[in-house]
This record gives sequence, C-alpha cells and structure tokens, in this order.
Amino acid sequence: MVAVKPPVVAVVGPTAAGKSDLAVALAQRVGGEVVNVDAYQIYRGMDIGTAKLPEAERGGVPHHLLDVLDVTEAATVAEFQGWARAALEDVRARGAVPVLVGGSALYVRAVVDAFEFPGTDPAVRERLEAELRAQGPEEMHRRLAAVDPEAASSILVSNGRRIVRALEVVEITGRPFTATLPAHTAYYDDVRLLGVDVPRDVLDERIALRVDRMWEAGLVDEVRGLVEHGLAQGRTASRALGYSQVLAYLDGMMSENEAREATIRGTRKFARRQDGWFRKDPRIVWLPYDAPDLVEKALAVVER
Repeated sequence: MVAVKPPVVAVVGPTAAGKSDLAVALAQRVGGEVVNVDAYQIYRGMDIGTAKLPEAERGGVPHHLLDVLDVTEAATVAEFQGWARAALEDVRARGAVPVLVGGSALYVRAVVDAFEFPGTDPAVRERLEAELRAQGPEEMHRRLAAVDPEAASSILVSNGRRIVRALEVVEITGRPFTATLPAHTAYYDDVRLLGVDVPRDVLDERIALRVDRMWEAGLVDEVRGLVEHGLAQGRTASRALGYSQVLAYLDGMMSENEAREATIRGTRKFARRQDGWFRKDPRIVWLPYDAPDLVEKALAVVER
C-alpha cells in the first residue's frame, strides 16, 4: 500500500497581513514545518527589514530556507525553486506538512505550480544589463511597461535585475513575460492555498506601523552593519524595500525621515501589487485577518 503524502500548504497575501504568525500556528496544529518562500529572508543578517520571525517566536516549529545566503550573493527564481522544492520534499518524506509562507506570487507559484522558466540568451542579457547601467532602472521600467504592462505592474521600479529578465524574455520569445507564466496548474498532487485578507485601509495602517517598529528596532543600524559585509554591492539584497531606502539615507541622498516615508510608500505600492497578483488565483481560500477563529478556519481548509 502506497503511503499518502501530506498536502502542500501555502499561506499567502500582502506584506503585513500576518502570514508568518498564521503559518506557525497552523504548523503547530498539523504537525508541520515552515518553508520560507520570501525572496529576502534567505539572506543572513536581513532580519528587521524583512520581518523575519526571531527564533523565540517560531513556536518550536522548524523553519527552512532562512539565512542561507550572504548579502553579496544573488539567486534567481529558478534557483530558489530548486531549493524550496528540495526542502518541501524533505519535510513531506518525514510525514510532516510543509507550510510555505511568503508574499511574492512569482516565488510561491514557482514552487507549487508546474512552472518551467524560459531560456536565456547571454548576448541579449549582456546588452540589456549594459543598457540598465547606462539608462537606469526607471527608464528600463518604462520600456517594459510599453511592451508588457502587466509584468511592469508587478515589478518594482528599483528592481533592475527583474526588469532586465522580463525584457530578455520578451525579446527572445516574442511574447510578453506574463504570457510565459503557466496556468494555475499545481506541480504537486495536493496543494492548499490560504490567503490572509486585509482591507486596504487597514493594511496601509499596518504597514506604516510595521515600518515605524522596524526603525525603532534598529533597521538603520542593521543596514549600516550589512554595508560592511557588502550589502551595497549585492545585486539582489540591496534592492529590498527598507534596505534600499536606508542605503540612500546613508549615502546622503535623502534624510532619515524621507527614507522612512519612502519605505512606507514603497511597501504600500508593493502590497497592492502582491494582492492584485494573488487575487488572480481562483484556488486561494481567503480568510479574514481579524477572524477570532482564524487558525481554526485555516485548519478546516487544510484538513478538508
């Protein structure tokens, strides 16, 4: 008799929705382990600005894919897919339930869906990266918006690396980057997607409060310390919300208060993009963030 593997669970939703706490509570109830699918929590030392749960707040639940890279290292979504799937299969092989948690629809779908990445052309990539250096990410983002508005709406203007990748795919395939994304077809046999639903006005307030708390917790000092480890040269890590703004402050390009306000604005815009992408997935069961029985509602979806 073939043993039935545990389901693959993913807790998704915008920044500051409360995903991490729900993932831990759910994992405790189902005998699960958390697999991080946040693009920046994989970096060592990027703790405050990524809202990485401290060890004491993980409820004794094992966490995977935290603190695996130095801030100078870059990782593609394809590489992340391989790491996350390996961690996920390890959890399932031990009879535990993998509980994925993260706010990027691209990273979540790369792991749970039948997602194959378009090829690359070194010559095209090299040319586009040269143009990025010469023109800057804002101009490259405008170019992307002209040929693939949907992709541009999901990529931060400051994220030159992802902008270049999207333009490369458009050029080598002749199709929009978003057209290369798969239908909502699961890679695994049993996937349960839970979304934490927060009204926009409430989410805006939660984001502002979170950023204020990050500043109080020492985000500027955290970034200052990471600069000594090469953060400013990190192609991926340096672009994280909060970190890029603090780097600009430390470089004298804006005041500390301007950096804080820019972080709030940027995070709110990013949260809207996150929510928009997740809302397109009909498989997600949305649960109200403030439900007194939120964990029980989530448990009912997992155990259905």
